[in-house]
Amino acid sequence: MLPQAFTDRMEKMLGEEYPQFLQAFEEEIRQALRFNPLKGEVQRFLESVPFELTGVPWAEYGYYYKASDQPGKHPLHEAGAYYIQEASAMAPAAFLEAEPGEKILDLCAAPGGKSTQTAAAMKGKGILICNEIHPARARILSENIERMGIRNAIVVNHSPDVLAEHFPSYFDRILVDAPCSGEGMFHKNEEAIAQWSPENVQLCADRQDEILEEAAKMLCPGGRLVYSTCTFAPEENEGSISRFLEKHPEFSVVKVKKCSGMENGNPDWIENPGKGMEDTIRLWPHKLKGEGHFVAVLQKEGETGNDRRMSRYGLEKGLPVKDCAEYTQFAEEYLRCSLSGVLLKFGEQLYLAPEETPSLHKLKVLRPGLHLGTLKKGRMEPAHGLALALKPQEVLQVMELCQRDKGAEIYLNGLTFPVDKEKGWYLLTINGYSLGWGKAAGGMMKNHYPRGLRKNW
Repeated sequence: MLPQAFTDRMEKMLGEEYPQFLQAFEEEIRQALRFNPLKGEVQRFLESVPFELTGVPWAEYGYYYKASDQPGKHPLHEAGAYYIQEASAMAPAAFLEAEPGEKILDLCAAPGGKSTQTAAAMKGKGILICNEIHPARARILSENIERMGIRNAIVVNHSPDVLAEHFPSYFDRILVDAPCSGEGMFHKNEEAIAQWSPENVQLCADRQDEILEEAAKMLCPGGRLVYSTCTFAPEENEGSISRFLEKHPEFSVVKVKKCSGMENGNPDWIENPGKGMEDTIRLWPHKLKGEGHFVAVLQKEGETGNDRRMSRYGLEKGLPVKDCAEYTQFAEEYLRCSLSGVLLKFGEQLYLAPEETPSLHKLKVLRPGLHLGTLKKGRMEPAHGLALALKPQEVLQVMELCQRDKGAEIYLNGLTFPVDKEKGWYLLTINGYSLGWGKAAGGMMKNHYPRGLRKNW
């Protein structure tokens, strides 16, 4: 069922390897997930999780699982203990090599796999801006950022050129997981096959050129840009990088250590190849346990100084703590920790943005950091996002939901249940991972799991 023009091209590219490539489409799809270290220690997770896991070689915290395990239907998924992500798709963020304290942009971020992987590497420190141009996909991105308990991410909804105007030479690292023809997804997505055409390949290549052009403006001197696609098309891979380097001699391809099964890019597949195409990376489904992917790691010349880089509109000033008495009262009553950042108020909603958050002036922002709660008259009702970002040891009142009596499922269904607890807010957990808030009163635990997330378990 593969398009004839696609198979003709792939046979020409791969030669004697082509039958092996075709055979990979007949094999079982490899399923994978990535543990979320923001939630706790990986060893405890591996010892307690009810799945049979084996490591993904190129991704820390990445693991293959059996399809019969169905981790997407387990309460641990709702707790953000892991993110279900195709194994090859974990490679770009791994090569980004994000560090705590940096300013990082995920330019084409939905649905959020690579953003959440990058956030894990940042360990809650620094500023991560996650952008998605399509509003519906941006909302899904925002939901995944919340589920994974990420405190230092700002989710925006813009075209790359708008962001480039706001953030000239601002970011230490930029990830461009570019929209592409999706050939690497043919194995698992019949819709990708139906939408494919040679014309769409060229359309994607043109769009990739535009996106890279804007990304270049936003990267600081000495910064790293990782470009990736999930396609085999040379026009969108080696071709996109060659065209970019021709316009931008201040960039060069970085030679990085590849894992077993990863192959070099091939300059012979394109016209007028730029220098370093053999140092780009190909992930082939017949060479490793993953779908098709391409990655190029680029470096911008210069040195990343410890300068005070600013966005065009400076920094967000935020609210003084004294103007957020409802939050202060809640924190004193229920939290063991002190949360630092920039307090921002949007209507009744209170958020905590990362330190040194750039001005959000004129930006379409879906999530300006960690959602703390809704300000009511004289009190604050804590947000679901705050629960998911907190660990049990950071909260004064915690209640573990027993798996044996399906306590987590009862809670996720939105039901109230009897408890013998002092009144007040409780962080409800499963296996020590935060699920959400409950409020005890009169011997009952009122359910505060968001209605939009409830489903039949």
